[in-house]
This record gives sequence, structure tokens and C-alpha cells, in this order.
Amino acid sequence: MDEQLFFEKLNNLCTSKEIFYFLSSLEVMSDTMASGALQKISEVEVDDNGLKNPGLLENEVFRALCFQFEFECSKLSNTGLLNALQALIKLRIDPQSTLMTNLLSESIERLGRAQLTAENLCALGESLLELEGPSCATLEQIVNHMQERDIKSWSPREIVMVYRILQVTVRERKQCQNLLNRLNSVTLRTVSQLSPNFASVILNSLVVLRQTRAVLLVAALCEHSVKHVPYFTDHELVNVLDAFLYFGQKIQIFTEALERHVPRSIHTMHPQTVSKVMQYCCKKMILSEPIFDAVAEGFISSADRLTTDQIAAYIIPFGTLNYLPPNASSLFRKLEAVLHTRLRHFQPHTLLNLLHSCVLIQRYPINFLPKIFSPYFLQKLQAQPPGINRVVMSQLTQLFLTVTLECPFYEGPKLLSRYQVKAFPTPQSSPDVHLFQKVKAGLLYLLKKRIYFASEVSTPYFYLVDIEIKLDEEGFVLPATQLEEVHRRIALCVDGQNRFCAHSHNLLGEEAIKQRHLQLLGYEVVQIPFFEIESLQNTRNIADYLHKKIFPCTYGLSS
Repeated sequence: MDEQLFFEKLNNLCTSKEIFYFLSSLEVMSDTMASGALQKISEVEVDDNGLKNPGLLENEVFRALCFQFEFECSKLSNTGLLNALQALIKLRIDPQSTLMTNLLSESIERLGRAQLTAENLCALGESLLELEGPSCATLEQIVNHMQERDIKSWSPREIVMVYRILQVTVRERKQCQNLLNRLNSVTLRTVSQLSPNFASVILNSLVVLRQTRAVLLVAALCEHSVKHVPYFTDHELVNVLDAFLYFGQKIQIFTEALERHVPRSIHTMHPQTVSKVMQYCCKKMILSEPIFDAVAEGFISSADRLTTDQIAAYIIPFGTLNYLPPNASSLFRKLEAVLHTRLRHFQPHTLLNLLHSCVLIQRYPINFLPKIFSPYFLQKLQAQPPGINRVVMSQLTQLFLTVTLECPFYEGPKLLSRYQVKAFPTPQSSPDVHLFQKVKAGLLYLLKKRIYFASEVSTPYFYLVDIEIKLDEEGFVLPATQLEEVHRRIALCVDGQNRFCAHSHNLLGEEAIKQRHLQLLGYEVVQIPFFEIESLQNTRNIADYLHKKIFPCTYGLSS
């Protein structure tokens, strides 16, 4: 039978029974046809759980096919040889059998004689990865042959396979950087042709191979990924999100694609994928209500099946980005129930991060704080990397300060003073320098003298106040250094973009709790957000604005 007609008929068959019946009607088959038949059998008989029907390996037609490949492998074409090897690996044929060892030996001999095309090299590389894993020494031999080839004509499949091989074989990246540079350049021209799987594999390889200089390729792949968001498998989407995080990519239309995909798929997505989506949002400071609301709903229905790390990954971003979903009461009731039953299973740092995120949004884990402040738990924190560093001490201090200020009914153990910090070191704690200078210039214009306000003032309760103004009982401004007769303290929070969620006017959790606590400590908190002041062009306008914000009940500035 003509090969083209053979493959047309073969591709229309749906079961191994139909394939065997079709093959038994043929008198002669080329090795390409026979290997194609094996590949078709592997497609219909193998799923995620392995071989559906092990009995097919005893079928007479199947055994006859294998006999041909076992004893005539030296006469096979490269395509027939390597396609058969791939199909038999997929069918879980014993790697130590004579059939498999003969096919593998013949393939490696042809590799040594430089008889394999780029496509053949890729097929052999795939087989070796499946059979022997990344430690297979022959993979490096394949890479060496690849370096000698003209890669401009390679297909997307060949490009992807080379990335996969390089990803697991390149120990010393400098040795193959020339090949990678050529590969990156060729891939850039083929990005639009890549399937969801190919795009995901290449992005993952670029991360593993640390290709931070392949800026154009990374940007093109990330943009290309947008249209594939609904079609990525869970594993592929995790790879893409990892690449966005590693390379610092942030594309609004990608977030919008996630916002459409996650709510529709939340009940079928793997928890690890949901965790990665939330990590992406948290790291990029993206407060996406559609995603967060869907994840809250998913948590309520699936929390009992999540690992402790997944529980933390689902919940912590709500605190970090200062967001309560519509079903917040149900969400935190479920979290409390899970903590009651599984508290001892949490790693110390995971538990601390989780409970700290809760207090940022005024969800108080009162029942669990005695454990956190106990010497035994603190010893466990110290023993587990990173130990009790400054960030951990800040979290402990803020938990303690929260129960002191917001939960006066708490009567459990207190946090020992040696675990308390003098100031909170958060990335958002330092004000935006340009914005800060504008505000100080406006204040100087308003108050006439620099002595009437102080900047970056330490408080007895660990917080730094951006700008402090003191007033006496009659409302007159006092010198910043004066300690007596201070009746009111005004804390100006000069909030640059770094204290808000991305493209949002929603304060981050760390800044929200600071302003809440300053109020409870007796300060009058006046927020100076960047989006209110950035359009003001001159010092007089800024001074007018500050006057209305700080002293709303007094007359305006004199001319």
C-alpha cells in the first residue's frame, strides 16, 4: 500500500483492535509504516495512568511488529528506528529487553557516525530523557552535534527539544552560550507559531538556563502566552507564571486573561496552580478582585484537601494586598476551622506568615497567639531557616502590637522583649523621595519655618512617622523638638506608589495596619497619597492642598 494512503487510513482508526485488523490485511509494510503503526497504538492505548490494556502486548500482530524491529534494526531508516523507539518507550516496554537494547544501541551507533539529522537528534534526545533521565551522558554528545548544525531551518518541535536537552545537560553555561544565542535568535522568529506547550517549555528552559539577556525573546513569549492562557495545562501555566516572575514581566492583558480564566476554572485547577497565580499577584502587587474572589470561593470548598503550604499561598496575598472578599466571614471561619484541626502540621515560618497576614486585614487569630508567643514555638522558629531574623522579629512584634492595641481582651502570653524590634523594616516604609521633597517644600511654605515639623520620626511603638506636626491645646503649631504642652500629634503619611497595589488606590496591608495603629496610639493620621499631589505644579498649590488636608477648619493661606 502507498505510504500516504496507509497513514490516511491509520489516522482514522480509534482502537488498537481496529489497528491490528488493518495491519493484518497488509502483506508488506515499510519500516516507516510499521513505526507509524506503533506510534498510533501508543496514542490510543496510553493515558496519564499508563497502559490501558497490557494484554495488547501479547497480540500476534504487535509481536510481529516488534520482531521486525528487534532483528532488523540495522536495516531500518533513521525515522523508522527512532519513531519505533519513542513509541515502545511510551508503551512501557521493558528497557532491558533485547528489543529495546538493540534499538538503543543502533541509535547511539548512528549518532557516533554522525548519520542523524537534526530531527533524528531531537527524537533520540527525547527517548534518552525518558529512559535514562538528565544524567545520561549521551545527551551531551547530542548537544555537541547540534552545535555543528545550521539551526535556521529547524521546526518548532526541534527547537523545543534542544532547549529541553540543554536545560538538563548544561552544567557550565558558558560552554553552550553560543548555541543558546543562535537558538534564542531563531526562536524569536518562530514565536507566533508556538503551541501552548512549546511556549511553556521554552519559557521554563529560559528560566533554568538563566537567559536574562534574551530580553526580546522573553517579552515576545510572554506576550504570545496571553492568547494561550485558557489552553495551558496546569503545569504549563505554572511554568509561564514562573517565567513572568523570574524575568520581571508584567503585562496588563496577561492579567486580564487570568481574570477571565481563573474564575471559570477555579474548581478544576490544581491547587499548586492556584497557589502560583496568587504568588504572581502578590509579588506583582496586583489586586485582582475577580481572581481573589474566585480563590476565596475555591478555598472554602477545597481547604480540607490543601497542603499547609497551599493554605498559606491562598490566604497570605489577601493580607499583603489588604483585600477582604465579599465572603470574608465564611473564608476566615473556614481558615480557623482548618487551623484548629491541622495547626501542628504547619511549619513555624509558614504559620507565622499566615497569622501575620490575617492581622493586616483585621482578622485576629486570638486562639492561636498563645502558641506563637510560647518559648517552644520561638525555639522552633529559630531552628528553621532563616531563623529569627529582623523580618521575622518585625512580624512577631506587629502581632504583639496588634493584640495590645486592637484586642485588649487578650490575656495570653506576651512576646518577650528580646524578640521585639525598634522599627519595622518594610520595603514600603521609606517614603517616595521625590514626593517627600514636594511635601516638605509645601510644608515649609505653609508653616514658614522648618522647625515646625519633623521627618521620619521614631515612635515608642516601632513605627516611623513620615512627618510629625505637634499642636498645643489651642491648635497652634509647636516646634518639633518641644516635649511639653503637646496636645495633638499629627502624623502625615506620604504615600507613594510603592505603598499601594499596582494601578490602584488600595493601600497595601503593611501601610494600612501602620496607619490604623498610629490612630490607636493617639495620632491624627493625615494621608498624603501620590495620586492627589502629583498633578500639583508649584509649591503654592501644594501648600494650599496641605492646608486643606491638615488644617481643614482654619482659614486659607494669606497672599
